[in-house]
Amino acid sequence: MTTGVLRNPDFRLFLTSHILNETGANVARVALPLVAVLSLHASPLEVGLLAAAQSVAYLLLGLPAGVWVDRVRRRRVLVVTDSARFVLLALIPLLWAVGGLSMLALYGIALLVGCAQVLNDVADQTYLPDLVPKESLPDGNSKLQVVRSVGFGSGPTIGGAIVQIIGAPLTMAVIALSALGSAVALTRIKAADPLPQPRKSRGLARDIGEGVSFILREPIMRVNVLVHTATTLFVSGVLALGVLFLAETVHLAPGVIGLVLVGGGIGGVLSGLLGRRLVARFGAARISWIPLLVTSPFALLLPMTEADWRVSFYLITSAVITFGMTLFGIGATSYRQSVTPPHLLGRVNAATQFLTWGMVPLGGLLGGFLATQLSVRGALWVLMTGKVLAALPILWSPLVKMRDFDEAQVRS
Repeated sequence: MTTGVLRNPDFRLFLTSHILNETGANVARVALPLVAVLSLHASPLEVGLLAAAQSVAYLLLGLPAGVWVDRVRRRRVLVVTDSARFVLLALIPLLWAVGGLSMLALYGIALLVGCAQVLNDVADQTYLPDLVPKESLPDGNSKLQVVRSVGFGSGPTIGGAIVQIIGAPLTMAVIALSALGSAVALTRIKAADPLPQPRKSRGLARDIGEGVSFILREPIMRVNVLVHTATTLFVSGVLALGVLFLAETVHLAPGVIGLVLVGGGIGGVLSGLLGRRLVARFGAARISWIPLLVTSPFALLLPMTEADWRVSFYLITSAVITFGMTLFGIGATSYRQSVTPPHLLGRVNAATQFLTWGMVPLGGLLGGFLATQLSVRGALWVLMTGKVLAALPILWSPLVKMRDFDEAQVRS
């Protein structure tokens, strides 16, 4: 029996689209580099450039994407970008079959797929308020988070198995079909896909500035973005050093490392499954910040990981920290979708993603620098201490006096 937002058939189609997209994207995390390595004998540098070609799209389009999404029908953007990803990804096995696949072609495809994904991500968060009532946003975001967490945890395993059976190039054909399936599911949604009210553009830079200035003016959103950005910086540094720490410092076997790293996926799934119940019992505002503060101190367990019973510290930290961060993310996203004027929502979502995702490469650089100056374990102590401190600005936020987000709308 379905409950909550799952009673909405249009949301179920939207969720189906997410399942296909998240599974495909996480399978591609394994399959695309393996196409380069196994089929084209790429060097480590070429594999790194391939990853950069896809991620650089967030820097190129992160802010303009919000302006464009605010001017067009959101579901149409999702369908078009999914269709574009289908065509681009299907090119890889086709080029491989005719002997025309090269690293240059892979770079170009990865860049264009990344551009489509940026537009898709911004439109995705902007479209949900058109699909479900405002009071259902936390429940909807919780369900979508379960899909993301399961996809992140299981996608690489599924991808490795498919590559083993049919090879890396043909695996990309499977991923392409998942993008096509997502587009088909979206076209079956019956809810209206409204065209945003036309507004006179004042130029790309000023239009982008409207979204950024709204974040800076809105006190709760401002502190949410500050905490999310700082947390992403420090956690990205930890993720960059995680495998190196477990392999070279703790001296764990590869199989054990794989088991230890599932903690984050467990925490993400639990937060998604429990999110609706926790919001109903304690209030959406409280659930967006209390778990973050309560779980943050567990970060200090991770640097104490050793190759004995204390190996559990890494798994526990990953699960608990991800649980708190995911609930915070669900709350922050739901609040942003609730209070942002519809004509600004694309730009506000884009600016938020630009600021937070921009911290990922910086966090990796910070982690590498600290590990060089101190040690890997020493770097983890600094990064995890920073993660604990990053949550503290919440205490000076209006959130601490609220139970639900509706109260903020009365005060603002």
